[in-house]
Amino acid sequence: MRQQPIVPERPELASVPLFSAFTPMSDAAAAPVVGVRSAFALDELKRARDAHKPPLAVADSTPSEVDWVEASRLRGDASKRLTARLEGLDGCTEAERRELGRAVIVEVVQAATERRFAERGSTWTPLAQAGLAKAVFDLMFGLGRLQPLVDRDDVEDIIVIGHDRVFLNLVDGSKEPGPQVAGSDAELVHLLQDLASRAVPPREFSEAHPELNLNLDGARLAASMSIVHRPSVVIRRHRLVDLDLDDLIGRGTVTPVMASFLAAAVRARRSIVVSGEQGVGKTTLLRALCAEIGPDEVIGVFETERELGLETMTDRHPLVFSWEARPGSSETGADGRRAGEFTLAREMWLSHRYILGRHITGEVRGPEVAEMIMAMESGSGSMSTTHAVSAGMAMEKLASCAMQSGDFTRDAAVMKLARCIDLVVQMRTLLVGADGARRKQRVVDEIVAITPGEDALGYASTTVFRRIAHGTAVPHILPDHLRDLDAHGFNAFEFQSEARRDGGAA
Repeated sequence: MRQQPIVPERPELASVPLFSAFTPMSDAAAAPVVGVRSAFALDELKRARDAHKPPLAVADSTPSEVDWVEASRLRGDASKRLTARLEGLDGCTEAERRELGRAVIVEVVQAATERRFAERGSTWTPLAQAGLAKAVFDLMFGLGRLQPLVDRDDVEDIIVIGHDRVFLNLVDGSKEPGPQVAGSDAELVHLLQDLASRAVPPREFSEAHPELNLNLDGARLAASMSIVHRPSVVIRRHRLVDLDLDDLIGRGTVTPVMASFLAAAVRARRSIVVSGEQGVGKTTLLRALCAEIGPDEVIGVFETERELGLETMTDRHPLVFSWEARPGSSETGADGRRAGEFTLAREMWLSHRYILGRHITGEVRGPEVAEMIMAMESGSGSMSTTHAVSAGMAMEKLASCAMQSGDFTRDAAVMKLARCIDLVVQMRTLLVGADGARRKQRVVDEIVAITPGEDALGYASTTVFRRIAHGTAVPHILPDHLRDLDAHGFNAFEFQSEARRDGGAA
């Protein structure tokens, strides 16, 4: 299994870089990036590569003792030099801009080192110089003081409440305080505005538009200002990207018989909703389910911010159309919509001319469920995620979302959903292990089959895998209409054996 950050096919179009190790490029690595340029440009880039020499050019991580005030000052000097250097490079790509930026940063740090020695008679250690150079690079091209935190392999979530209240959710389920990520709240807002301006297309983050959502290269950032008591940020890293159900078996998220059932359901084109509370692994499970889709199928992905990353897995999913919503500016048109806004609902409406075989919705949380219903009615095998505390509440949540569109009454919404959705897969997080070494484990809590019903609910549900107190759900009842899944690889015999052993009614 390859576990790696999502990397765009064209790095120069990446919205914001996540991993930005301050390392030099070899001549061979840089050559394809340079392309056909003027002699001046080629000489300039060669000087940029030649400028990388130890110890300044290499730093695996930013030392904790980095002087960020000094780094911020040097960033100003480096930005001015880079601007002047770029004046002779028309049409310079982002990759080339960063290459020149590295060279400029080395020059600036070297000059500062010499100046410090002249003034104080002492200088920084080689490690401190390398760390300072990386810090300047992170301020110019990365996430600033947040970059060392997202570079840590043991960090899953970064929670920021003001510049000096930082908490890290670690992969083992523990939480620890983190270092401050800016010199002041105003500096934190300025950093976020800088990130927003570097997004493709640029985003607005201001008093008039106080919310920001960004797809980073391997993570998702959500931020708010003015509408909260202090500027606030949450960054969620995507640690598991290119994976399948077998990988989740190894992690204890699903059991072998459950993986067999879910894989067969995807192959049989059953429509699936993955539900759960925040941070329980819904997107990870959705990626694993998508791994069961055949390579010849045309997939449409609809997200507010790109997270699934199916479009980057061209070996596994060669035919993917990936749509991403745009929030628009603070200006509104005559129709009341923000200028430049492109909604999830609009994405789905547009997709009907793209001969899609599968519709994958990253997250359903509003009136776009009306378009999702239309997409599911147009073709089977759709999948999506939503926030809910139980499988039953997931149906109620989706019905409420459909009603927000103004196109459905509750009864009409439930009737449509019951006809379109085949399975709801509910997830939850457990803390497992002894008290001294407890860790977080995400598991499938229950799987419910949905069919139209005549009672007050408007739908009927059958618990296929039932919840147990401390572990992954176990087989319970296999409805008659799902017994044909054995033709798609489902191990029905094993399901029945485990159901009888665990007190189910297979």
